[in-house]
Amino acid sequence: MPVLPHAEPFHADGGATGVLLLHGFTDSPSSMRPWAEHLAADGFAVEAPRLPGHGTSWQELNETRWPDWYAEASRGLDLLRDSCDEVFVAGLSMGACLALRLAQERGDHVAGLILVNPVVTSTSKKLVALPLAKRLVGSLKRTGDDVKKPGVQAHCYDRTPLKALGSMRAMWSVTREDLPKITAPTVLFRSVEDRLAEPLSAQIITQRLSSRDVTERVLDDSYHLATLDNDAPTIFTDSVEFIRKHSTITGDDHAV
Repeated sequence: MPVLPHAEPFHADGGATGVLLLHGFTDSPSSMRPWAEHLAADGFAVEAPRLPGHGTSWQELNETRWPDWYAEASRGLDLLRDSCDEVFVAGLSMGACLALRLAQERGDHVAGLILVNPVVTSTSKKLVALPLAKRLVGSLKRTGDDVKKPGVQAHCYDRTPLKALGSMRAMWSVTREDLPKITAPTVLFRSVEDRLAEPLSAQIITQRLSSRDVTERVLDDSYHLATLDNDAPTIFTDSVEFIRKHSTITGDDHAV
């Protein structure tokens, strides 16, 4: 199936430090591109893959499951490890959950985590009916805005595929269970106004990680897709600061 024009993966060669950027559910690398370009301009090697079923159609996404998304994220990590001495993993929403899973399964390969509005649970009553609903209908209409900043278009599907959503919930469960396995330094950005990522997810993550260095930063002027929103510059600059603080590489080796 053809990939939509905005949804191409992003790649940039760089120095000895690499950054893997993982987009969210029904989203595409377009939400990560400004961040990816900022990191690349600072001399980092960057990979922002397109996860299976994304950037094409919701129907194709409904044919994929979370192990497919995880496998592509893991492949992106391998690509960076082939050319870099260390790799930081960053993710938005579901991409943040995938980042956590990588740190659980491949902790020796993850130098640090940068999480933006991570989701590992939901108290939405709508999800109670999901096991039945996904057997009756393929998708439901998405409602509400994910970006606060005027004039910014988010290239997400306009429908939520329910079988894929059910699989994502399964990923939330295994990821929550294994949070204590994570020892990597972590910074978590959380939007105050967010209809998709409840504060409970951030609370669970920050309380259950075994890392000795976990920082939560609150975003006051963004909705869920904060990497495209008013607080995006803060995320970009603070993530560079976080990487340089926790990098084991010194001097000009960061840059090309």
